[in-house]
Amino acid sequence: MQDFIRDIFYLGAGAAFVTKEKLEELKKDLIEKGKMTQDEGKQFVDDLLKRSEKARNDMEKRIQEAVEAQMKKMNVATGDDIAEVKKQIRELRKMIEKEKKTED
Repeated sequence: MQDFIRDIFYLGAGAAFVTKEKLEELKKDLIEKGKMTQDEGKQFVDDLLKRSEKARNDMEKRIQEAVEAQMKKMNVATGDDIAEVKKQIRELRKMIEKEKKTED
């Protein structure tokens, strides 16, 4: 029983990184040891896969937010900022070309 509790604890702690194959192995082991039925095992794996996916998505979101916050603090230009500057340069070039034509 201690092994079972330990395995569940580790799964909870590392749910974001657990692969389906590892969960299937654990399910098979628990079913063979009589700790759960086949239906309980399927539900167990499905629940952990859902939690794993949610944890992974949450982690990605937090990382993205942290990166964006750091970039903002560093005053790093974004793709949108660069696109705007390129647009302004094109417009200025057009104005310069127009001025050259009127001077000639």
